[in-house]
Amino acid sequence: MGRAPVVNSDEQLLEVLATLEECRAALTAGDNCDTAELVSVAILDIRMKLNRISDAELKALCDEMLSGEASSEGARGMKSVLRRRPLLRLVK
Repeated sequence: MGRAPVVNSDEQLLEVLATLEECRAALTAGDNCDTAELVSVAILDIRMKLNRISDAELKALCDEMLSGEASSEGARGMKSVLRRRPLLRLVK
């Protein structure tokens, strides 16, 4: 409460981001991993806003990473790629 009011919305988001990162660290240290993962999703959302990254751009990046993973696994002679089910699905 002793902080000066922040006018710029990006500055506000940076303050919230710093607070969330502290919360995530505390949750992880306290062995609250599931809750820490949820806070990580909020952190990702704020970072995307700050860097003006759209949902479509994030999805394209994830798709590219998965296809690269599949091709590298195939190069090692793996017949199938085991994928972990996503914890959360992006819904708009």
